[in-house]
Amino acid sequence: MTDPTPIEKKLATATRLLQQQDMAGALKAAEEALADDPAHADALYMAAVASRYLGHTEAAFAHLEKLQKSRPDYGRAWQEAGHLWRSLGDADAAIGAYQGAVVRNPALIASWQMLVQLFNAAGDAPAAANAKRHLERFTAMPRELVSVTSFLHEGKLAKAEALCRAFLQKNQHHPEAMRLLALIGMELQILDDAEFLLESVLVLEPHNELARLDYVNVLHKRQKFARAREEAERLMQDDPGNPAYEALYAHECVATGDHRTALDIYDRVVAQVDDTAAIQLARGHALKTIGRHEDAVAAYRAAYREKRDLGDAFWSLANLKTYRFTDEEMKQMAKAEAADTTGATDRYHLCFALGKAHEDQDDVEAAFRFYERGNALKKAELRYDADAMTAELALQKEACGPALFEKHDGNGCPDDAPIFIVGLPRAGSTLLEQILASHSMVDGTMELPNILAIAHRLNGRRKQGEAPRYPDILHELSHTQLRELGERYIEETKIYRAGAPFFIDKMPNNFRHIGLIKLILPNAKVIDARRHAADCCVSGFKQLFAEGQEFTYGLKDIGQYYRDYVSLMDHWDSVMPDQVLHVQHEDVVAGLDVQVRRMLDFCGLPFEEACLNFHQTDRSVRTASSEQVRQPINAKGIGIWQRFAPHLAPLKAALGAAAPADFTP
Repeated sequence: MTDPTPIEKKLATATRLLQQQDMAGALKAAEEALADDPAHADALYMAAVASRYLGHTEAAFAHLEKLQKSRPDYGRAWQEAGHLWRSLGDADAAIGAYQGAVVRNPALIASWQMLVQLFNAAGDAPAAANAKRHLERFTAMPRELVSVTSFLHEGKLAKAEALCRAFLQKNQHHPEAMRLLALIGMELQILDDAEFLLESVLVLEPHNELARLDYVNVLHKRQKFARAREEAERLMQDDPGNPAYEALYAHECVATGDHRTALDIYDRVVAQVDDTAAIQLARGHALKTIGRHEDAVAAYRAAYREKRDLGDAFWSLANLKTYRFTDEEMKQMAKAEAADTTGATDRYHLCFALGKAHEDQDDVEAAFRFYERGNALKKAELRYDADAMTAELALQKEACGPALFEKHDGNGCPDDAPIFIVGLPRAGSTLLEQILASHSMVDGTMELPNILAIAHRLNGRRKQGEAPRYPDILHELSHTQLRELGERYIEETKIYRAGAPFFIDKMPNNFRHIGLIKLILPNAKVIDARRHAADCCVSGFKQLFAEGQEFTYGLKDIGQYYRDYVSLMDHWDSVMPDQVLHVQHEDVVAGLDVQVRRMLDFCGLPFEEACLNFHQTDRSVRTASSEQVRQPINAKGIGIWQRFAPHLAPLKAALGAAAPADFTP
């Protein structure tokens, strides 16, 4: 256990003095902590609490204003604002603040208590009854689990996990503790454990709606869409007419490709509920996926009209890539992005959308400022470590040498159906997928998680600081085990296929695991989608991804990742010559016919004209390039780095030897 830092000692002192009602001493300790870190969330919060008790209302509000600007998701800051407004006699402002608190952290019992009182005083019986239900739930919960819930929503996952596991040691098979531990696992991306825990909860309590909701969520995250749809349908059947469950079922219909059913449900739910923003956003995503562009635009606009600061609606419009914002929309986005009440998630969505809007108007300086701000906000909520990723990729080169592949030559599952398209996001992989999926013998699927899941299982559960088992464990696997892993991959991916002899797995991050792929599926084809390094990195920097791709939220990080990617791909070429086809995006743009025939030859497929007319292929496309691959080939994305050249020195330095000769920021 590490010793506390100086600022942690000062915060511990402030906490102790607050508990002892020594508000002056607590304020002094909090201010000393703020001298070390003026934006420290806990220090600002404690300073605000102490200031309120001392009657320093303006100072308390000032501390909260700083806190809410830096951490709009900090629920206790909103609760403290509620206490301040209540002390000033402004009931409406207090209600708004307390509601903001419980949205961000539902375990704040004091906020629920105040909402019950204030709603009763205002004569709003339904709202008071709803707040009372939440209050009763949390007051009946063991105090340890209330704290776990609070830590979870504050992002203090280590504290939440330690407390939850300690509780479970004394209270084995406690359903709520198991559910909370599953939620922590989901936050930490330990999805198989989370799925198992939630399955266990539902065995103990089959009618636990919260657990079943979470179960649908984890199944969806693991891309077990058919199972997720079944569980969502059960919720809908158990509570007929519940619009939340109907919407959830519609989401899973989208995931399984049943867009007609989903859109029918969305249309019905929109007519039933007062707050339609989330439903309209989901409608827009479904319409975009099936290529109904104008209808998708209308749905996204309806969403932001319902909720003026809904960043995701504006970003979804920007993410169509072909949409151009009106002046009025840009004013609305700018106003929402600047507002103190805008949450962190909405704010960075708005920043990326504003970046796109200003870039379309050729205001490159403003565009870069917003892209940079959006990336910084997004990166702040992640735990990405660029050097740790470099070390992880280096392990692949160390473990997967020629001897490993010679030892297992001719083993694994012989099925030749998979075609893996790997590389970096925004490198042109969706275009290559669309070309190949236009062939009558090839099914296009999506970015499948199965190879990543196999690697995760091989790595096993490890303690913090413990060396990884994978990829070294590949040396310990028998011929039989490798074949069984390949067979499992083929079996698990059948759900995504439509009956063609071949299918595409377009998970870009699979480039990290080409050694594993070729050991378990030696006849699989691997295509590396590559793009000019500067264009690829800048395009990634401008993109807000739905999930994953944490390396893209900083020019240094994305440059370092690209450099490591090139180095690892060079390694695969050296130990497995001619096993990976490298396709340069610029070559595809310059000579589509040549590159199409080259890919088809590599995959052992006869030429079909449809592959040249890929933009006419009618299929669902889920990635950010969905609108672009429905257009004929063009050179719009070539040389985009040049617009931002004055800002790209950190990128070139990070790329190192991988920087192209013509990249001169």
